[in-house]
Amino acid sequence: MAEPQVAAQSSLNGSLESDLDGLKRINAHPSNTIEASSPRKRLKSSDGVALIRAEYLVHPASAATESLPPQTTGDDEAEASQYIQKELQRPGKDKSRPKGQNTNRAFGYSRDTIELCSSRIYDPELSPRECRFGDRCKYEHDLRRYLAGGKAPDLDTFNGGRCPNWERRGVCANGFKCRFLRSHMEERTREDGTKELVLIEDPIKKDSVAEGGDVEFVNVIDAQQKIDLSKRKIRTEKADAYVKWLDLNTEKVRTPGNKHSERTVQENGEAIVAEHKDEIEDNRAQYIEPPLLPSEKRRLYFGPATPVLAPLTTQGNLPFRRLCVDLGAQMTYSEMAMSLPLIQGSKSEWALLRAHRSEITPPVVRTSSQVIEGYQNSKDMKFGVQIAASKPWQAIKATELLTTLCPRLRLVDLNCGCPIDMIYRAGAGSALLDNQAKLERIIQGMNAVSGEVPVTVKIRTGTKDGKPTALKLARRLVLGGQETNAASTGRSGVAAITLHGRSRQQRYTKSADWAYISECAALIKRINEEESQVTDTVREEDPRTAVSHGKVFFIGNGDCYSHVDYYQHLEDAGVDSVMLGRGALIKPWLFEEIQQNQYVDKSASERLTYVERFARYGLETWGSDEIGVGTTRRFLLEWLSFAHRYVPVGILERLPPRIQDRPPKWNGRNDLETLLGSENYKDWIKISEMFLGPTQKNFKFEPKHRSNANEAEAEG
Repeated sequence: MAEPQVAAQSSLNGSLESDLDGLKRINAHPSNTIEASSPRKRLKSSDGVALIRAEYLVHPASAATESLPPQTTGDDEAEASQYIQKELQRPGKDKSRPKGQNTNRAFGYSRDTIELCSSRIYDPELSPRECRFGDRCKYEHDLRRYLAGGKAPDLDTFNGGRCPNWERRGVCANGFKCRFLRSHMEERTREDGTKELVLIEDPIKKDSVAEGGDVEFVNVIDAQQKIDLSKRKIRTEKADAYVKWLDLNTEKVRTPGNKHSERTVQENGEAIVAEHKDEIEDNRAQYIEPPLLPSEKRRLYFGPATPVLAPLTTQGNLPFRRLCVDLGAQMTYSEMAMSLPLIQGSKSEWALLRAHRSEITPPVVRTSSQVIEGYQNSKDMKFGVQIAASKPWQAIKATELLTTLCPRLRLVDLNCGCPIDMIYRAGAGSALLDNQAKLERIIQGMNAVSGEVPVTVKIRTGTKDGKPTALKLARRLVLGGQETNAASTGRSGVAAITLHGRSRQQRYTKSADWAYISECAALIKRINEEESQVTDTVREEDPRTAVSHGKVFFIGNGDCYSHVDYYQHLEDAGVDSVMLGRGALIKPWLFEEIQQNQYVDKSASERLTYVERFARYGLETWGSDEIGVGTTRRFLLEWLSFAHRYVPVGILERLPPRIQDRPPKWNGRNDLETLLGSENYKDWIKISEMFLGPTQKNFKFEPKHRSNANEAEAEG
């Protein structure tokens, strides 16, 4: 197939005239079908095959029976890819277990062949600042030598080589190291006749940004704060006091007598006091009030108009979240951050919490039926953070630091669903599902130190197939556990629960269990509506510890791939909203489809503009120097490892599409569409080069799944 000639500019002028007819919209009911123009053997949707119209099949005659390509991406990667990589590299690990995965992925590095000294990056060539290392400095001080032999050639993408950062702010933070240097550098003649290279600034843009208080990124802590954290100079007084109290009182609030409950909670929610009554009273007498009670929380809202972008490790980076917000995402989460590195001031972990200003705008509210009293939309925002922890003190200290140092947080979410062995063995993620009392104490402690920021939790159905525990856990988190109710320590105060409809053992195999999600949603709804009827006076919530304002939101998660899925889950499962993970990675405009309640058949050129937008956002996030370009390319390729799985709705024979279905080999409606659907990672690199230029010689990208790493010639 001939390589498509696609301009790498934002207008994409001259690229595939057949794609420039605009957006094609297909109003399709789930029962509607798109009939193929030529007959072939029919496949049932239950066969796990995406039915392609015959004219787009590579081998129409044998399409029904040919072997399908293997699952192209390990979907666990959407949840905790960096930890999977560490797990696969662990000494003694059975490398055969994660079948089909590359166990030692390498990316090479992107650096200048000659490194320029930091004292020469921003100042005019002939009047640089003094290098504090002097003659001992190992970096280049000769600017012209660096530009001639150490720096990669300038890029001519983005409006003919215009630096995205300079265009936005009137100044480029990467100075002479920028890969778009020609757009903001000139050679001037000094009074003595010598030539000097200088950087150009646009004072109008620069002053406009400064005067308008135009802060592009929020939740950014400075280097000194990270150093102070690493040296334990930043105190967490509330967390320290609460953890000390928790350690002293944990034994006292445990069920007396034996492992059986002091009270038996029946299915209808009523409680009957069992044996050990005297022992219970003794414990209550010894009980010490916590050193602080939870502050009143900011009200939250989740509803039909607020589809939620799931917290996605690696893929849920800032440029991707920003793209999803552009396309209609109403809630976003940071990538999962580990509590202990946050406490220790880890630079890479704190970087995960940075958000774009578009993420701190209020979400859309289109109905008042689910809005709780006191909710203020103008003070709400889209962005929340997710953390993981194995011990109460880690989660509680991290929560206090987050809510103190990062002022723009909608909520703090505790990850109790990550299935990765490395996280599970440490006692974090889904391991907390098997220790519900510990999980309840963690959320209580987080609420005690989080100020006005609500605390939420994301869980799975359980750890083992066929043995779901989420229903019992949800009841405990909302009404309080047996031990905490006996000791009157108050409820967890969780503001929202998100349930992924799979067990840890299941990971991403089979389909999400929306019937079980519906059962849990019904329980939460019943508790919200009739709490006074399902609790006795002993279990009534103490108003001093009440933080959820009488309503706990419930969000479902798993296999949502179309607006049909979304609204069906809202109606049938009774959830407040739906969280989108892999569906959004494959087609970020899923949020747009949900808003418009119809399929959107994106043309190939439109999809390419989203790739360009991601690249632009990446350069604005990570920088436009060689390191920033390399980082942007790496994360772009990670996204394309999911995005290539999209099959255009215009070539499907039957709707709605299902995320688990795999298509036979197909060709798109033009060369670009075929290229965007290629399973070969070399084609993904080719797409990245349209906007980020050629890769360096030492650049490597190894896809997560070996089926994408074959050495066959790439498309085009």
